[in-house]
Amino acid sequence: MKLNCVVVDDSSIQRMIIAKLVNNHPNLHLIGDFSNAIEAKNCMSVHTVDLIFLDIEMPVISGFDFLDGLKVKPQIIFITSKAEYAMKAFDYDATDYLQKPIALDRFNASVKRAMDFHILKNENQDEDGEHIFIKSNLKKLKVFTSKIKWIEAFGDYVKVVTEEDSNLVLSTMKSFENDLSKDKFIRVHKSYIINIDKVERFNSKFAEIGITKIPLSRNKKEDLVRALAIN
Repeated sequence: MKLNCVVVDDSSIQRMIIAKLVNNHPNLHLIGDFSNAIEAKNCMSVHTVDLIFLDIEMPVISGFDFLDGLKVKPQIIFITSKAEYAMKAFDYDATDYLQKPIALDRFNASVKRAMDFHILKNENQDEDGEHIFIKSNLKKLKVFTSKIKWIEAFGDYVKVVTEEDSNLVLSTMKSFENDLSKDKFIRVHKSYIINIDKVERFNSKFAEIGITKIPLSRNKKEDLVRALAIN
């Protein structure tokens, strides 16, 4: 199995280095390498792309802006010389984040991570139920959204609580809010997103899921009432 890849980097030297790494890897197939996001987007309109090796700092359209404009996002491995972009990269559910200059063993580890996720996704594509993938303890886990009870901010992490267990994910609440169905999930507090179907009772201060009381922000009670009425 090979992943179809594109490389997007405004530096011709870096682009050549990454393209060579891709061409030398047995599980990667290079569709093309591009100096800007516009050319890459045109390519992706006619080719199926599984993985993008993407520079962040580019003229006119940055790597982040490029991703914001994609309706369907392949896996992303960010490549940059600056470590300060790492946290923002997690908002985009990046498969990995590589710093220049790129070491071969680090590159191979990133590709393995992308391959593992691709295999997992395809093995489970026939299973019923809406789901998301989360990264926890260096592994990607498939989580059915119907089993999620709530999501809680936990420092630099987010805790995903399901009917079976809970997992800490290095991510942001905003990222999860964007990924989950707005018909089933609602942000009721700066630190909590809840599954509407799991709410057993509520008052002006709390929504109760089992024995857990989830705090409600002052202006979120009416949103919850509307959401429960629709459901």
